[in-house]
Amino acid sequence: MHSTIQKLDDPGRREFMSGVAKTFLGVSLFPGAAFAAGGNDRKLPVRKNPAKKIIYLYMSGGMSHLDTFDPKPDAASEYRGNLGVIKTSADGVRISEYLPRIARHMDKGAIINSLHSRTGAHAQARYLMRTNYDKRGTIKHPHMGAWLLKYQDRINKQLPGFVSINSGSRSAGAGFFGANFEPLVVGNPGAGLQNSKHFSWVDDDTFIRRRNLAVDLDRSFHENYGDKEAGVYTAMYDEAATLMRSSDLNAFNLEDEKEDVRAQYGEHSFGQGCLLARRLTESGVRSVEVQLNGWDTHQENFQRVQQNTAILDQALAALLDDLSARGLLEETLVVLTTEFGRTPKINQNKGRDHYPRAFSAFLAGGGIKGGTIYGKTDENGMDPVENPITIADFNATVAYGFGLPLDQRLFSPTARPFTVANRGTPVMELFS
Repeated sequence: MHSTIQKLDDPGRREFMSGVAKTFLGVSLFPGAAFAAGGNDRKLPVRKNPAKKIIYLYMSGGMSHLDTFDPKPDAASEYRGNLGVIKTSADGVRISEYLPRIARHMDKGAIINSLHSRTGAHAQARYLMRTNYDKRGTIKHPHMGAWLLKYQDRINKQLPGFVSINSGSRSAGAGFFGANFEPLVVGNPGAGLQNSKHFSWVDDDTFIRRRNLAVDLDRSFHENYGDKEAGVYTAMYDEAATLMRSSDLNAFNLEDEKEDVRAQYGEHSFGQGCLLARRLTESGVRSVEVQLNGWDTHQENFQRVQQNTAILDQALAALLDDLSARGLLEETLVVLTTEFGRTPKINQNKGRDHYPRAFSAFLAGGGIKGGTIYGKTDENGMDPVENPITIADFNATVAYGFGLPLDQRLFSPTARPFTVANRGTPVMELFS
């Protein structure tokens, strides 16, 4: 048997040992450390100087590509409306006139204008973009932020590794990785971390004494039943108690920021969420998601997109300024994405409908080659005509940016193998 194992390649040995562990011990082997990207299947080159953190900006509802990063100034008015385009800090790169501040940062980022999928329903498309897998009733797949945390662990052990802002508790989270990899959900970024202090009439000594008593009461249950999930939640409670007493808790307090800094991001939930993301990233949080709602523009598309882009333009430009000034941009990958685009042809309600056949995304920092446009749609923005990229390819690109092993298989509790990017192929041209 030993000689048989010796003959296996690395993936084969890992799968064999995982199967043994599952059969005899009832567990799955999930690597807990970082790996070089590629694995042994496709022999992708190792990512040098990978990013360490991610700020994931999600445009919920389906951001219109024609009105943001893929404008078509020469198209007929029933496609472009009255929208104009503007020059950017990158030679030859033009974007919507709705994004003047982002235009000044285009030398730091890359636009992808050839994303496409077949999923045009919101819930399913959001799930696909965040997890790389189709939404099913029998399994919950991990968010990309959970994959990053799974492979690379926390940077600051006193803070959560994954924080989700404005996205709600029903968003994709840890999936089958379990409760240890669930994001901490923050509903109001300006309010600090809620329920993070014990009652004013309970001092620290009393709190610790009560906590120790609860542990003693639970000990016999754990000894008799050894329930894994109960153990996980006990560990989460201990982490919460540690966070309550940690000086790093102050990272959630935006009141510490100067008024002019808060104003630069914008006095709206998304802008303040981006500011909180910067603070958390600076304090060692591995993965932060911030969501901006309101992109489902079936009616009055241009009015609503102009309102949303004003928020996005201010917040993202401030974030890129701030990260760059603090020396954080090279180690932080900023990802802006959405579930699908909008129909190129304007409908009878002056709106645009769901359109997965073509849409855009934006990447900056983390070794991304600035001033880049990857992919191209036709003259009306209907379909990709150059370098089409799937959602799996896009997420593989993000994962590769962190040096994650794209071909490493992790097993769900039902013994099904999964990879971080579902066999997507990273776009190597996007990295410097």
